[in-house]
Amino acid sequence: MMEAAILDAVNGGKLAQLAGLSARYADPAFSVAHGGHVRTIAAGHYTVAGLSKHVRLGEFVAHRSATGIHLGEVVRVEPDIIYVCPIEPGEPIGIGDTVIRKGAFRVAPDDSWCGRTINSLGEPIDGKGPIVRGLHPRSIANTAPPSMTRSRVEKGFRTGVRAIDIFSPLCLGQRLGIFAGSGVGKSTLLSMLARADAFDKVVIALVGERGREVREFIEDTLGENMSKSIAIVATSDESPMLRKMAPLVAITIAEHFRDQGDNVLFIADSVTRFAHAIREVAVAAGEPPIARGYPASVFTELPRLLERAGPGVEGAGTITAIISILVDGDNHNDPIADSTRGILDGHIVLDRSLAEEGRYPPINPLASISRLARKAWTEDQEKLVSRLKSLVHRYEETRDLRLIGGYRAGSDPDLDMAIKQVPVIYEVLKQTPAEKPTLDAYADLANALRAAAGQGNPQTAIARR
Repeated sequence: MMEAAILDAVNGGKLAQLAGLSARYADPAFSVAHGGHVRTIAAGHYTVAGLSKHVRLGEFVAHRSATGIHLGEVVRVEPDIIYVCPIEPGEPIGIGDTVIRKGAFRVAPDDSWCGRTINSLGEPIDGKGPIVRGLHPRSIANTAPPSMTRSRVEKGFRTGVRAIDIFSPLCLGQRLGIFAGSGVGKSTLLSMLARADAFDKVVIALVGERGREVREFIEDTLGENMSKSIAIVATSDESPMLRKMAPLVAITIAEHFRDQGDNVLFIADSVTRFAHAIREVAVAAGEPPIARGYPASVFTELPRLLERAGPGVEGAGTITAIISILVDGDNHNDPIADSTRGILDGHIVLDRSLAEEGRYPPINPLASISRLARKAWTEDQEKLVSRLKSLVHRYEETRDLRLIGGYRAGSDPDLDMAIKQVPVIYEVLKQTPAEKPTLDAYADLANALRAAAGQGNPQTAIARR
């Protein structure tokens, strides 16, 4: 009897091992993969023979070297060879090294990722241990939902930034661009917007950011909001492939939460550095430039990324995208700025001259536009903002005339009102990251104007005129 029991146990153990092996090798990761070998090596890319018939543009391959396995993306396919851009900088590559097809790059987001900081490969970099992989891997090359299946953008929300809530209010599911030159305050304004309490999740892509600022942004700016945030980081010293992948991974994670019904805030700082990374990869693959050094693929990838944000299908949540655009040389007709402006649902312009005056955030209320503002304004608020913009415009266009003493008070009632009220408006619009988000920007403005006038209700008076 005992011998029979031992025999049954042995046979049972072998069957369990066989079942485990069968399940393991049924996983696509253990299936037979096509391979090739490195033929040539150049700065920024290498070529592989033997894989041309088995890979597609944009798929990933794994390069096996003496230091381990390294990923690369297929950026060009020819009959006999393929061009591969390595993901990791400084990867040791040798002629004849084996290269294996891996397929599309996927990430598997999970709710437990909130509060974590990861890199473009979906690996944690915050020292808090490994992350849990979700049950549903997603390709980072997803497309936007079909346009006729997406829900409408209808509901406004408060950002807590007075200049935006008054002049360029936003709606859930909107895509907004922040346009500014270097050093004007894009990242500071983004940090203020990240504190908005209208969102269930916040996904932040820091692309080409200075390494020393990453920890400050996450720990000091986000603070307690980090518990509902995920940061995807690719610093300026990392490879162009990692900088290109960071916003794609971030928007894929945002889509995961949107499909669960959450309202997600997606922040990308900055899309210009994303375009620079695409340019580096495309030039290495031999693509010719067409507009100020940018190849055509840049203007294909930008709408693919930005269109993925916005409302989901009926019954799903939304992705509200706030994108920073670095305007090269303060030229707002730069190809990237011009192309992005046409895709987004509004733009905030940061003016360097306002920053030099000490007005932060240096938002130009006349140049900034929200295409969905009418869905966020009430009828009275729309009339009020129209009147405020008229006063600001009148004040600014007569600045030189007033400085030389060419205007006499009483000649123009509208200009007299602008001279009295616009400086007060400018003072109200000043706001620092240390201040708490404002709960009612219109009330703050009305109180300031009332205090300056010393009587009546200036808000009502302005709206009536």
